[in-house]
Amino acid sequence: MQFDQSKRRDFIADAARASLAVDGLADNGAQRLQLSSVAKQAKAALGAEKLDAIADRGYFNGEEILACEKADITTTLPKPMTSNSKAEGRFGKQDFRYVAEEDVYICPAGERLPYRYTNEENGLILRRYWTNACQGCAIKRACTTSKERRITRWEHEHVLEAVQRRLDEHPEKMRQRRETVEHPFGTIKARMGATHFLMKTLPRVATEMALHILAYNMTRVMSIMGVRPLLAAMRA
Repeated sequence: MQFDQSKRRDFIADAARASLAVDGLADNGAQRLQLSSVAKQAKAALGAEKLDAIADRGYFNGEEILACEKADITTTLPKPMTSNSKAEGRFGKQDFRYVAEEDVYICPAGERLPYRYTNEENGLILRRYWTNACQGCAIKRACTTSKERRITRWEHEHVLEAVQRRLDEHPEKMRQRRETVEHPFGTIKARMGATHFLMKTLPRVATEMALHILAYNMTRVMSIMGVRPLLAAMRA
């Protein structure tokens, strides 16, 4: 969620309590590396053993999703469409079916793409799959412009596939995310006004935003409980 050209706010909203559990601050462009950090903070703040986290596609990062999985945080979020093939009207990776028992991919033409080799790229262990049947394929033009179509599979790809299955089975969760998060986002942005952040540098901006979050949560609690019950709870 972008407030100005240099900083991003990451909100973790608690749907059950209708309040903000955690907010995070990061330099613009680092949103994809914030998922596990803010989700773990939310889990700790809520005192939960497990957590269901729903995010938008801007947070999609395989390593971050894996980190959430290891921390008993179940994530649901859509994967960005970054495939040039799909953008140009050809088959995307999602059109290839993986058969785990045989460690092969089945292409849209029904051909089997067996495993060929493994390599490391940017710290990720990747497995490569392809078939030599592409040259005589009748729908090759709809698949690839290269000699053959190659599929890359991350060693933890099954974690990302589980995320996609959850999204396919519960598409309404993205609507729930919008309904939960957009209210505090819009309210705080409106209160901040056209100038947005008044402070400079990350620590000062973080302090300023923390005050906005505190003010929002206070007004939400007053709206839900009422002023007098809140004062009584604070004095207790």
